[in-house]
Amino acid sequence: MAEKKVKVAIVGVGNCASSLIQGIYYYKKKGTVDVSGLMHEDIGGYKPWDIEIVAAWDIDARKVGKDVSEAIFAPPNCTAVFEPDVPHMGVKVRMGKVLDGFAPHMKDYPPERTFVLADEKEDELEDVVAVLKETQADVLINYVPVGAEQAARFYAEACLKAGVSFINAMPTFIVSDPEWAKKFEEAGIPVVGDDIKSQVGATIVHRVLTQLFVDRGVKLDRTYQLNFGGNTDFLNMLARERLKTKKKSKTEAVTSLIPYELGWENVHIGPSDWVPWLNDRKIAYIRMEGRLFGDVPMYVELKLDVEDSPNSTGSIIDAIRCAKLARDRGIAGPLYSISAYTMKHPPIQYPDWQAKKMVEEFIRGERER
Repeated sequence: MAEKKVKVAIVGVGNCASSLIQGIYYYKKKGTVDVSGLMHEDIGGYKPWDIEIVAAWDIDARKVGKDVSEAIFAPPNCTAVFEPDVPHMGVKVRMGKVLDGFAPHMKDYPPERTFVLADEKEDELEDVVAVLKETQADVLINYVPVGAEQAARFYAEACLKAGVSFINAMPTFIVSDPEWAKKFEEAGIPVVGDDIKSQVGATIVHRVLTQLFVDRGVKLDRTYQLNFGGNTDFLNMLARERLKTKKKSKTEAVTSLIPYELGWENVHIGPSDWVPWLNDRKIAYIRMEGRLFGDVPMYVELKLDVEDSPNSTGSIIDAIRCAKLARDRGIAGPLYSISAYTMKHPPIQYPDWQAKKMVEEFIRGERER
């Protein structure tokens, strides 16, 4: 029997790409017995090590032109190295289309903490499409920075033209946009998005606590979630004008569970600052103020401290395999189940317990998408 593979292209060879590629070889070496970190060991016969990286794009001079196995450890990447033995993959990082793929203020910081723009010819749309077809990619993961709206849509368009599934890990609303969703459905392409939701990140923890308040009859009056970290994602987000969709995505992920309006002044959810020495660590502070029986006040305060990129990879590795399973089954358009399970801004929001149940049904073939 032929070996089953999921051929994946990546745009943005940053910390998240590093964690994903390390993870492929980590689980290939360790297997899935007595190893943590996977929400699903097997999805439709696909294991984590069945993922094969076939193409990659970036715009940093320290990554462009290098083998992906080398590029994932190049600065400014700073995530945890849990699998240092990534073999030479024979896949060179190509020069991506710059567009709005970086915030101008990042040039004001030391290059070891930000990026060095490569002086190379950028791949145009037809180049990206040609590579995707030549490599027979099944899926492209969009890891462009927050606020790179034009760049995100550029690669989504390439996927449409190449017949490749698009997984939008960033908060540009594409899969959750009805017009884009219709385009992919009419093209016969399954897609997943938008904005990756980590395994145990600030958003999922905040959602679970919010659902607990609702289920137990506690009226939530106000809440905040303050996030900061030391990777280039947080540095990029110091440009507040790039945060419009990110803030909306994170806020709606929580407020969609509340059956009443809190008022804009009573909810604050979003990235707050960049602390360089934290590297890829992300720290979140969550506070919730509510009223118990008899309108007696109560408060919850929580601090979450995680390595940001591996935390999101636990979700993306399921999204990849579900997208491939949908392709095998001839399913087209947004995959509602895995999008709700792994994304902050899916086409349809569901409580997390329901999204998990829907994913299990999808994997078993009991739900179309």
